[in-house]
Amino acid sequence: YSSSYSVPRQPATETSYVNTSELKRNQLRQKLTHFRVYWHDIVSGRNPTSVPIVKPPVANKFTGFGQINMIDNPLTTEPELSSKVVGKAQGFYGLASQEEFGLLMAMNFVFTEGKYNGSTITILGRNAVFNKVREMPVIGGSGLFRFASGYAQARTHSFDLKNGDATVEYDVYVMHY
Repeated sequence: YSSSYSVPRQPATETSYVNTSELKRNQLRQKLTHFRVYWHDIVSGRNPTSVPIVKPPVANKFTGFGQINMIDNPLTTEPELSSKVVGKAQGFYGLASQEEFGLLMAMNFVFTEGKYNGSTITILGRNAVFNKVREMPVIGGSGLFRFASGYAQARTHSFDLKNGDATVEYDVYVMHY
């Protein structure tokens, strides 16, 4: 004798796990937000914000192909590192080209100030760092940037050949609700 019983279930259909709602365009107001921040990639000194986590098995002195760096880079309002910090760029970049200095960037801009505190935007794309302007897609976000899409344009502001530190201006255009 068993005291347990099971509740009869309806047979699963192909779409029983999905619920789709129709929304009219005027029910949601999409916004365009533009950020200009400065991304500081600090590989030198006692407290680097970018560290190699994978070294390439075969040294490619020209492109560094295969190296991956984890980042927790400050985002500031001006090119000077001493200017106001408004967030962090957290993620990684990998040297993904054998012929040129081309990166695969995967990072979240995590905002820590003002209205956007706690919100993020996610950037994933190719960054050919010696091009004057590089464009990468914004593929999502969280907080005030849920359902985000858009693009980021990167321009190198400064690069120190001796220590490898770089400051990059990011113009980010984000569509969100």
